Amino acid sequence: MRALSMALAFAMLGGLSACTFDREGSPDLHFADFKSEPPRKNSVWLCHAYGCQQKTKVTFGARQINEIAALMAKTKKADTPQEERRAIAYAIAYMYVWTGNVVGTIKDRPGMDYDGSGDPTQMDCVDHSTNTTSFLLVLQYHGLLKHHTVGRPFARGDTLKGLNRWPHWTAILTQNDTRSRWAVDSWVYAIGENPIVIEADTWYNLGLDDKPKPLT
Repeated sequence: MRALSMALAFAMLGGLSACTFDREGSPDLHFADFKSEPPRKNSVWLCHAYGCQQKTKVTFGARQINEIAALMAKTKKADTPQEERRAIAYAIAYMYVWTGNVVGTIKDRPGMDYDGSGDPTQMDCVDHSTNTTSFLLVLQYHGLLKHHTVGRPFARGDTLKGLNRWPHWTAILTQNDTRSRWAVDSWVYAIGENPIVIEADTWYNLGLDDKPKPLT
């Protein structure tokens, strides 16, 4: 019954057919959809307990912002969009560890876990896509994104194809020069591991069992 109720919840969140690849508009619309709060300067409202059931305010201090900037500068090998995405992956991993130690989501189990709903230490793909978008917006606020702009998260899924195609959400970056879109998916792997960063159209066609390697 728990699995069935969770599946129904995902269907309600994502729709009953292959869904919103061309989801345009400001990232703020995503926060409104899930009754969350967009970041304000260094403060984020971390979604957890599945579907943003709980939201906890966390503020990155000057020390954390400086450490993130230094990490990104150290990680980049060249001034290219590809290397910026690589640096972003390391920054997002850092931000999940730091906020996780504050809120308790450091214990988040990767991927689908039907027992996680309502558990404040756990995050589903809605929580992850929302939190990753918040983290990206913090990076953007501090001028740490040169080649990309933060986009509005979207979902993939087709429930007619079974549980493997239940709606699944991701954060989105748009590459400024080509306007290509990149999925930044932190849900698949454990806290502290880099997220997947791949072209959005490739991500869109993956099933939930398909796991590209995290960006390293």
